[in-house]
Amino acid sequence: MSQMSPRAGWSLALLALGHLMTSLDFTIIYVALPELGADIGFSAHSLQWVVSVYAVFYGGFLLLGGRLSDLLGRRRMFVLGMALYAVASVLGGLATTPQMLLGARVLQGLGGAVLFPAVLSLVNTTFAEGRERNRALTVWAMAGAGGLSIGSLAGGVLTQALGWEAVFYVNVPPAVIGIIAALRLLPADGRVAAGRVDIPGALTGTAGVTLLIFAIAQGSEAGWTPIAVAAAVLSPVLIAVFLILQARGRQPLMPLRLFGNRAHRAAVVIILVFGLTMQAVPYFLTMYFQGVLGFSALQTGVAFLGPTLMITFANYISERLVHRLGTRTTLIIGILLNALGGVLLGLGFTADGSYLTVLAGIVVVGLGMGVTYEGMWIAAGTGVPAADQGLASGVASTALQVGAGAGLAVLVAVANAGLGGLQGEGLRVAMAGGMRDAAFVIGAGALPAILAAVALPRRTAEQAASATVTAESAPAGKG
Repeated sequence: MSQMSPRAGWSLALLALGHLMTSLDFTIIYVALPELGADIGFSAHSLQWVVSVYAVFYGGFLLLGGRLSDLLGRRRMFVLGMALYAVASVLGGLATTPQMLLGARVLQGLGGAVLFPAVLSLVNTTFAEGRERNRALTVWAMAGAGGLSIGSLAGGVLTQALGWEAVFYVNVPPAVIGIIAALRLLPADGRVAAGRVDIPGALTGTAGVTLLIFAIAQGSEAGWTPIAVAAAVLSPVLIAVFLILQARGRQPLMPLRLFGNRAHRAAVVIILVFGLTMQAVPYFLTMYFQGVLGFSALQTGVAFLGPTLMITFANYISERLVHRLGTRTTLIIGILLNALGGVLLGLGFTADGSYLTVLAGIVVVGLGMGVTYEGMWIAAGTGVPAADQGLASGVASTALQVGAGAGLAVLVAVANAGLGGLQGEGLRVAMAGGMRDAAFVIGAGALPAILAAVALPRRTAEQAASATVTAESAPAGKG
């Protein structure tokens, strides 16, 4: 079995750091929100935009960020993404008004939209398709899982010890280290790819997806105001125009040939369903720990070590399952575990419950999420030409963000359906009941992804693994 070179190992560690940072920023801000809002002067209504504005710009610009990685160079976009994170984090920590802080979060979202597809496409182009790439994606996925829980735990510790500003400043050192390391470790991009950027496609596609995510976030969190309704109406129009432009353009932002790849097409559907269902699990676990069980923010962060350890372990075994059983079978196993885990969580969400009552659900859903997460990204990059890997990463990650936003909106509505006018113990009991209903919907909603998994070509993993074994058994110096 060939060993990864030291330089490749350090490059992979750098790419894992990039994924950890994008994951970290989704969760680290949550615990700091009450102190941040009181200090800067956010109203109860406007505080939710500290979270939402990041999600809107991150999700809305992923497609453009992915394509720019292909056209302008992946190392350049990696460095740009890290630089945006560093600058935005300094501005966030120095913010004294809501407007300044929201501006910093916009810049962080743009940094994530540039960094995530650059990182994923670098993994997919640096490591050969098959077992080598699958192992690299294991490390990448484990870093993402770690970032989510480190964010929850670090947010509580940093806010309590140093104040809310620390949740921003903590991004600066790794971003600076990442920029320096990228210039030394990642291959130079060379000259910018010939051809112009599809400006009409970039404008309509980015605006359409951004407005879609904005409508979902605004409608679910603040109600269907006129501006949310307008965004919901306009976004599908812009997306339709975008698709027409892509079908007719000579140099489209998103060449539709990408969807001729059967593995990528099926993976995008699985990723969308995963976003609609499983991405909401951390939210409901947080609400159960704090709203029903009465955990402190720090206790909640510690409690999340359980699901993180299970997801990380499942990331580790997923690569082995793909090698032995193939991507299709691995994903079917993961999806079935997701469905079972949702049901078990629902059974454990009781008003008189404890951490132990949800432990079985945490274990199973963590295994399912970890197995599915790595498998779906392996499928998303399988058979995609190197020149389109940034675009493929942007398309797949956009599906995840759109699914996560829409799924959370629906599931929160399900969970909150019977809470009107309640307070005290009655509210706590009703919250547990609503979360139980939402968890059952998550379990049932995860199952349709099996249809997309079955559509994956059998060769996705088996032939790649076989090719890798053949290559590794060949005499040294050949090939």
